[in-house]
Amino acid sequence: METSEKHSKRVEELCNKYSSDCVDVAKLICDDHLSENLAFRIFDTKMIATDLTYGDLKEESQLLCEGLISKGIKSGDRIATLMGKSREYIITLLAIWRIGAVHVPLFTAFSTPAISLRLNGSRAKIVVCDETQQPKLKPSDELILDRKIEVITTAEKQKTPNWAQRWETLLEIETDKFRPPKLGADAPIIHIFTSGTTGQPKGLIVPIKALACLQAYAEFAFDLQPNDIFWNAADPGWAYGLYCGVLAALTTGTPSILLQGGFDPHITFDILQKQKVTNFAAAPTVYRALRSADLNHKESIVLRCASSAGEPLTPEINDWAKSALGIHVHDHYGQTETSMVINNHHYSSLKNSLRDGSMGKVMPGWSAVILKQDEDVPANPNELGRVALVLKDSPFAWFTGYIGNKEKSAEKFSANGKYYITGDTGKVDEDGYFYFSTRDDDVIIMAGYRIGPFEVESALITHKSVSECAVIAAPDQVRGEVIEAFVVLMPEFNESDSLTDELQKWVKTNFAAHAFPRKIHYVKELPKTPSGKIQRFLLRKKRREDLS
Repeated sequence: METSEKHSKRVEELCNKYSSDCVDVAKLICDDHLSENLAFRIFDTKMIATDLTYGDLKEESQLLCEGLISKGIKSGDRIATLMGKSREYIITLLAIWRIGAVHVPLFTAFSTPAISLRLNGSRAKIVVCDETQQPKLKPSDELILDRKIEVITTAEKQKTPNWAQRWETLLEIETDKFRPPKLGADAPIIHIFTSGTTGQPKGLIVPIKALACLQAYAEFAFDLQPNDIFWNAADPGWAYGLYCGVLAALTTGTPSILLQGGFDPHITFDILQKQKVTNFAAAPTVYRALRSADLNHKESIVLRCASSAGEPLTPEINDWAKSALGIHVHDHYGQTETSMVINNHHYSSLKNSLRDGSMGKVMPGWSAVILKQDEDVPANPNELGRVALVLKDSPFAWFTGYIGNKEKSAEKFSANGKYYITGDTGKVDEDGYFYFSTRDDDVIIMAGYRIGPFEVESALITHKSVSECAVIAAPDQVRGEVIEAFVVLMPEFNESDSLTDELQKWVKTNFAAHAFPRKIHYVKELPKTPSGKIQRFLLRKKRREDLS
């Protein structure tokens, strides 16, 4: 069978798997796996590990399922989780889906107002939390809810407040009311909110049929194998961690690592080494932090695959990874609204040579194109334009719009309905390699040139003095906009005029003579979202205020 035909057949198989009139999600991602197989190895904040087998997961999620039903929860109801990466978290997810209810992920770094917005927007009936998150849900002036929402906590009895119920008690409730739900492919399993850079977060539904894309991503991009030890370090409070960490592992039955607590480069290397992790995924910020820590465990690390997503991977990471990890890191691209669509795949028949700055090629099941900036027609090769998906040729496509927001929904589709518009800018070369440039609102237009900050950042970051950087447009009376850079230096370097000159020349030499930063601001840290993405819009806002 021809390779492309083989991929198309697998896409069709996965679409069929999750597209019947009666899909049992819990059965497909849990009960069908061998009960003795390891689902997750979970490390607590003291680095004590507990194992959760598929048999454990089935049994305990069934118990919790009955407890939730006793609370009146039924198919389609929303249940939010404000939880770290724990055994209770995974069991709660499976119990939600076993009922046919819908999971609303809440990131543990959210403040109470952000939590209120998402609980109200999703119409959640219950929120399950950890002990450490209880204060955010305590009745207060900050917790503004438009109806009563029941709080369930995993805290011990003596630490459970009177306005919450213990998670453990729900495992003790028996009922004969449970019946496996009869759900179609379009039934929702996740109600998630985008983290956009401006405006209120937008809610969207992830349907059952999206699992086909997530499993394909696990197979094609990660190349997950039954004997792999998988670790996706992203937090499941965000799309990538939930979609491509938790769910990807469950669809394939691959043993996976969960680590509670914050990121630490020493702990990360320790787990990679001692747990013999073979397949690792993380945001570029994680790889940069590992690089800055200057830890080299190449001889004791057995990684087979390493992947990155969330923002573009700059070339210097792979120079470091090859020597420190023994392998290159593969960049992947996707969105909350689509999951992953363009990747440097690890799967053998899709694997291509890596090209600096490229997010790879389109994953089977998707069709992507670069549209011209001002017209819904394909751009020429290497022409900067808008990244879009061709819907009729994308059997994995599932996004239909934002809940209750027709205006923003319409912006995501071309007028003729042919394309999904990502809102990102990029280009594609003659060989089908895609290159991310920037979000549309991050593009710098200087003297008629359209400059994506990523290219400038990619050049800057390769200088030995630069730990992190962000490039923005600053107003200029002559050029309209000019490039300015915010730079976090390596500990052994200090800011100086001579270093500024050196960095400007470095960009001229390594990227383009016209696209060097006119000013360089040295800062201790860059503003980021809780998931680690650089918030350039905050830097732009501050700079405009300084210049006004």
